[in-house]
Amino acid sequence: MSVRVQPELRSQLIQFGIGDWNACYHCGTCTAQCPLSEEGFLFPRKKIRLMQMGLKDELEASVEPWLCYYCGDCSTSCPRDANPGELMMSLRRYLTSIYDWTGLSKKFYTSELWELGFIIVFAILVVLSFLVLLPSMGYHFTRELTAQGGVQLNAFAPIHVVETFDWCMAAVVASLLISNILRMYYKIIWKYGNMKVSLWVHIREFWLLIFNFAVQPKFNKCDDKRYWLSHWFLMSGYTIMFIVIVVYLPWFQTQKILPIWHPQRLLGYYATFGLLFGLFVAIIGRIQRKDVKFLFSHISDWLFLAMLTLTAITGILIHIFRINGMPLATYISYITHMAVLVPMILIEVPFSKWSHLAYRPFAVYFQQLKRYAVPRESGHP
Repeated sequence: MSVRVQPELRSQLIQFGIGDWNACYHCGTCTAQCPLSEEGFLFPRKKIRLMQMGLKDELEASVEPWLCYYCGDCSTSCPRDANPGELMMSLRRYLTSIYDWTGLSKKFYTSELWELGFIIVFAILVVLSFLVLLPSMGYHFTRELTAQGGVQLNAFAPIHVVETFDWCMAAVVASLLISNILRMYYKIIWKYGNMKVSLWVHIREFWLLIFNFAVQPKFNKCDDKRYWLSHWFLMSGYTIMFIVIVVYLPWFQTQKILPIWHPQRLLGYYATFGLLFGLFVAIIGRIQRKDVKFLFSHISDWLFLAMLTLTAITGILIHIFRINGMPLATYISYITHMAVLVPMILIEVPFSKWSHLAYRPFAVYFQQLKRYAVPRESGHP
């Protein structure tokens, strides 16, 4: 297979936050220090070399950037301060845009105007839906409370309407993310290697995908176990909240004031704790900048943290105001919550940060498939 060098790759990668990789002179210290690098899948040095050589196709076929969990050991030990950990982070942004067939991921990562504009437009549409569309359908604010003294939330945000919108949004987001994952598979397993993997291997190794998504075990190989813990709480909290809101919304958005030990409230409290704990670690780390992995933050990192924080805070306020019989405060909090949540899901899940939750375990799965791959027979696709 011929190898095509593309010198324009450097200018493309710079747009995704990659700094001066020429500081790296390939001593190999980063690879030797990395607790996640292993035989057959070496990084960060190998990926930096591919970037320097302009080997775009080989980069697009790499799983290694997703196997990196940014422990920070490589950057700390680098004698040239080349910050290989941040290079891998930036490469993940680039690969996210490569998998995305719509081109929106590249727009969001390389243009603050595009991402902010998208957020503002969809936030306005959500607000208008509550202030104009729903009232035109006969749904209005009411100050009347339920028999338990709670706010009649479903009187102005009818559960069947919100649930229908939820499912439509979930279908769109899932379709985009799944199609991007298929492109990831095509580039990693199929396009750039003369290898094939049997269907049985695909089925047999699929458990790795589920296990790595649920447990995030590779994080635990990093010396700083707190990093794994905060990331796991953030991931599990958001995943539970996403499933509850999208799949079990009629159970979650209720006008009843349930006992504090009810499973619905316990799940909500855990999800809230997980989000706030993970956000606290990430935000404080970026403010203090004492740890190497928090030294450099892309604008997309801050927008993600800001939207997720607002989503968590407004969700807490909705709960407090609703059970304490404060209608106006509940409605304002709910509209604000949805105005942040909807654009965040539409941006982050298929195109940005939350898509990494899917790409990482799939990369581990594809890594295992490559271990069992065999050469294709000559003349066969």
